[in-house]
Amino acid sequence: QVQLVESGGGLVQTGDSLRLSCAASGGTFRTYAMGWFRQVPGKERECVAAMSSSGASLYYADSVKGRFTISRDNAKNRAYLQMNSLKSEDTAVYYCAAVPSYRAVTRTRDYDYWGQGTQVTVSS
Repeated sequence: QVQLVESGGGLVQTGDSLRLSCAASGGTFRTYAMGWFRQVPGKERECVAAMSSSGASLYYADSVKGRFTISRDNAKNRAYLQMNSLKSEDTAVYYCAAVPSYRAVTRTRDYDYWGQGTQVTVSS
C-alpha cells in the first residue's frame, strides 16, 4: 500500500520560511498527481498547492500564490512545499496527498492516499 510521510513542520515567526517534505513509498510515485492540503479545527481541508505527475502543471490557492512553491523529485519519490513569507493565517496541519493521475488534482475527495500531517505554527 502507498505510504506518505510528511516532515519539516514547526514553530516559526511571521515572515519566516519552512520547507515541508513528503516521502512516498509502496507505489509508483512518478505516476501520481501530488497535492498539499491544510486544515484547522472547524474548517474543511483546503488544497493549497497541487501538481501533475510530471510536475509540468501547477495549482496554487489564491491565499498562498506567490509565497508557496510545490515541487517534486520523482527520482527520490519526494514532494515538497516551500513556504515563504509565512503569516499567522498559515497556521494549520499540513498534509500531502497522492492519486494516480496525469493531471493536477485539487479536490480532497479525489485523492486516494494521505500522509499523517505535520503541524505548522506561525506566531506573530
